[in-house]
Amino acid sequence: MAEPIVVAGGVVVPASALSLRATRSSGPGGQNVNKVASKIELRVDLDRVDGLEDGARARLVALARARLDAEGRLLVTSQRTRDQGRNLEDAREKVRALVRRAMVVPRPRRPTRASAKARAKRLDSKRERGQRKRAREAVRGDED
Repeated sequence: MAEPIVVAGGVVVPASALSLRATRSSGPGGQNVNKVASKIELRVDLDRVDGLEDGARARLVALARARLDAEGRLLVTSQRTRDQGRNLEDAREKVRALVRRAMVVPRPRRPTRASAKARAKRLDSKRERGQRKRAREAVRGDED
C-alpha cells in the first residue's frame, strides 16, 4: 500500500486514507501508451486526514468540491510523465499542495468606503454616458 503523505505541522494523510489505481495514460509515450499503466488515480478520504483543524477541514472540502467522487473522496490524477512512480509522486504532491492551501487562514475582509471624490467621479461619468445615449436617441428619432 502507499505510504502516508506528510503535509506540515503535524498534518498527515494516513496510508489507510489513500487508495491507488494505475490506468493507461493518454499522455506522452508513443506505443508505450498502449502497453503500460502509467496514469495514477489517487483517491483520498478527506475525513481521515489527521491533524487538521475544523476550519481547515471545511476549507479543504470547499477547495476539493469539484474533484470529489460519489463516495465523497478526493480524486487526484497524474499522467504528466511516462513513469508510474513519478506520476504517483506528482499526485501525492498535488494532495500535499491542496491540504497546505486549506491550512492557510484567509485574512478577514475589511469593508472600505469609496472616497467622496471617487463617488463624485463615478456619478459624473454615469451622467455623461446617459447624456451621450440621449443624444443618440434624438438623432435616431429624426430619421423616422
